[in-house]
Amino acid sequence: MPIASSLPDRYAVLGHPVAHSQSPFIHQAFAEQTGQALSYGRIECPLDGFEATVRAFIASADPAAGLGPARGCNITVPFKFQVIPLAAQVTPRAALAQAANVLRFDTGGWLADNSDGAGLVRDLQQGAGQALAGLRVLLIGAGGAAAGVLGPLIETRPASVVLANRTLGKAAALVQRHGDLARAQGVELRASGLDDCGAGFDLVINSSASSLSGGPVPVSGAVLGRDALAVDLMYGPAARPFLQWAEQHGARSRDGLGMLVEQAAGAFELWRGVMPDTAPVLAALRARLEAAP
Repeated sequence: MPIASSLPDRYAVLGHPVAHSQSPFIHQAFAEQTGQALSYGRIECPLDGFEATVRAFIASADPAAGLGPARGCNITVPFKFQVIPLAAQVTPRAALAQAANVLRFDTGGWLADNSDGAGLVRDLQQGAGQALAGLRVLLIGAGGAAAGVLGPLIETRPASVVLANRTLGKAAALVQRHGDLARAQGVELRASGLDDCGAGFDLVINSSASSLSGGPVPVSGAVLGRDALAVDLMYGPAARPFLQWAEQHGARSRDGLGMLVEQAAGAFELWRGVMPDTAPVLAALRARLEAAP
């Protein structure tokens, strides 16, 4: 838990690229709402310097310069798989994912967690009003985002989850790691390529790099069942082509902005011991982005 300090505790999001991140806005809004004294920034990491950048952030505390202690950080693309080996403590959901998006700098050693999946589930259930039990789910991609969300999705007990990826072996490894959880929850879980993943899903989640890279939607419109919900874990212009594709095929669409706010709330609770109210922050963030040039 945070230790008392005369200067605000500091947090940051680390990634490459990171200039576009809305995390500072979200966490400052959470801090104002909950009366927490903290500051939150962005740190661009060189691709070969994640650990060194984290350690430099911690070492940068300087009371004489008005810099309080660094207490934790969020981790985004492409470093989520590099976090676990650095942590002395790993939450069960991060261990299952073998990826983390949150670090807390405890004095006894760093704590790694993954709030992505819980954030997605909360946004779907509460933000979109979508029940998940019994659904046929297609999860596209097998990278850090998919690794973080697969376990929490399984725990909602959909009827089945198909994990589709360009490289089948990568999807198969992720499925194998989640096999025990899927069996315990009574969920059919399998890996597939992008061309043979099936059709008529109730929920289609795009966690692949296609939106980030500006590439085409990696699956056919046949994957969308009647009244399906299609979710892209990206937001803003990056998500727009996928959302438009879903709507053109008669599906409902949702971007990843709600998940972004919900996973941030999970990190904030881990750091500060209080869960913020996400609805007003999401509304303010959508208004902010819509007003941007």
